[in-house]
Amino acid sequence: MTKETKAAGKPPAGPPMQPGQMMWEAGIYYMADGFTYESTKPIVNWIIEKNLLPSKERPKELTLIINSPGGSVHAAFALIDTMKGSAIPIKTVGLGLIASCGVLTFMAGKKGKRILTPNTSILSHQYSWGSGGKEHELFARVREFELSSERMIEHYKKCTGLKEKVIREILLPAQDVWLSAEEAVKYNIADEIKSVY
Repeated sequence: MTKETKAAGKPPAGPPMQPGQMMWEAGIYYMADGFTYESTKPIVNWIIEKNLLPSKERPKELTLIINSPGGSVHAAFALIDTMKGSAIPIKTVGLGLIASCGVLTFMAGKKGKRILTPNTSILSHQYSWGSGGKEHELFARVREFELSSERMIEHYKKCTGLKEKVIREILLPAQDVWLSAEEAVKYNIADEIKSVY
């Protein structure tokens, strides 16, 4: 303790906070990456750790900010299941780009707490997956392709409240679908748009 802190009656300052530590303590996580098992693991850990805190220390809400080009649907669904299983409600914020798995994860946020900025680009598209191998291996993988497509449709239905026919025609047709923030609200992917300037 220095003479100055002793004289002022203040405890000595601790080590400086690491970048992101303040956000972690405030219950905020910023994901600006593609969806992989490696990139989603710290987010899954963050949600579980926050849920394991004693009730007095547990935040009332977690905020997941997403700016992502998409990636692995399997990694995204592991994160989505963790979000949906969280006792702490999770607010999602779309920033920059929410594409593919980014949209799946964004819409998994707590209803009424899915926020977009006006400049967010939104891309919705059908499940896609590259695969190689022998003929019998490829036929076997078609089953997983079908299952993943079904999971996506069910997820869209649960999160948007839209009928499968509408989802297939408007949000998951054969071609990629780019949406404005207003359209994302119209189709119940998002709940509100927050102007930042």
